[in-house]
Amino acid sequence: MGGGVMQSEGGGGRRRRRSRSRPMAEINVTPFVDVMMVLLIIFMVAAPLLTVGVPVELPKTAANALPADQEEPLTVTITASGSVQIQTTDVARDQLVTRLRGIAAERVSDRVFLRADGAVPYETVMQVMGALNAGGFSNIGLVTDVGGPTLTDPDG
Repeated sequence: MGGGVMQSEGGGGRRRRRSRSRPMAEINVTPFVDVMMVLLIIFMVAAPLLTVGVPVELPKTAANALPADQEEPLTVTITASGSVQIQTTDVARDQLVTRLRGIAAERVSDRVFLRADGAVPYETVMQVMGALNAGGFSNIGLVTDVGGPTLTDPDG
């Protein structure tokens, strides 16, 4: 019976183990996507708050929102007292067309948003719309709040 000698790996022989850490060739995009989603949500919530800070009680309708532009939208507001504001600056009615022409010359888009308090008479709104048209803005969007009544066909 032949006997073999076994060596234990623990003590006697020193084995040097090469542990090469290989560089990771992949980029983990999950944190990047998470950050982008959070930023997107923040901007979606904050963007409507940045347009105009004039308090107006807008009428409610069932209409859909207009598509967004690349340029910051120009907003004209008629307050409940009847004063007219371009963005947040008060403008006298006799100077409205002149100011609008100057603004229209600097802008690319002819789109303007008209915000009018629900208590403002229809005649006043139409007069301001006429001034907007005379000032060079033919693409006028009327701003309302959502959630208003819908008009339905009584036959259908």
